Amino acid sequence: MKRVLITGANRGIGLELTRQYLAEGDSVIACVRDPAAATALRALPGQAQLAIERMDMADFATIAVARQRIGDTPLDILINNAGVSGGPRQGIDDVDIDAWHETLNVNTIAPLLVARAFKSNLVACGDGKLMNVTSQLAASTWPMGGMLIYSTTKAALSKVAQILAIDWKNDPVTVALMHPGWVRTDMGGPHAQLTVEESASGIRRVIAGLTRSDSGRFYKWNGEIHPW
Repeated sequence: MKRVLITGANRGIGLELTRQYLAEGDSVIACVRDPAAATALRALPGQAQLAIERMDMADFATIAVARQRIGDTPLDILINNAGVSGGPRQGIDDVDIDAWHETLNVNTIAPLLVARAFKSNLVACGDGKLMNVTSQLAASTWPMGGMLIYSTTKAALSKVAQILAIDWKNDPVTVALMHPGWVRTDMGGPHAQLTVEESASGIRRVIAGLTRSDSGRFYKWNGEIHPW
């Protein structure tokens, strides 16, 4: 049985990852902004293996509080999944600067704080795996304009993960990046290519196959390496 912590677990890919890990018999700590509103999580089978914790990526203090509540429980897997799109004004001429700052907090700084807070939990299992959900829009190799806020904050997350992989190279923690695909979620929209089931299954397969030599790599949901 693996112990898995997932941020942004109340809907979309995070919710489906939680469902799939529970179905495998794993123990999941599902982190959400408002546990009282986590009705979809509470409806999942496998409640005995599920713990729901408050962790709001826009409120850094909740990360520290969650770490205190979870304590020194070893974690096999931590998935930094929570993120926001950055709102509608993401063009060069109309970019919403306040939204950019807020999105940087959620998409870039908070995942670093989560990784830092729970590093010892990952180390404690002897072979911890930290997966950071980013996007192909963050890759310099992806030839697409627009989405200025989302793309830049996810690109910054990618660099954060690379630095973690380098600085933690002597620790028993593998750090990787994941492009989950274009997924039919609230963010991805109804015309996206993948279902949440397909994306989450692919992410789980990649994580399961990670070794220490993979630390710092950027994957696609199907296991291919994404150039970035």
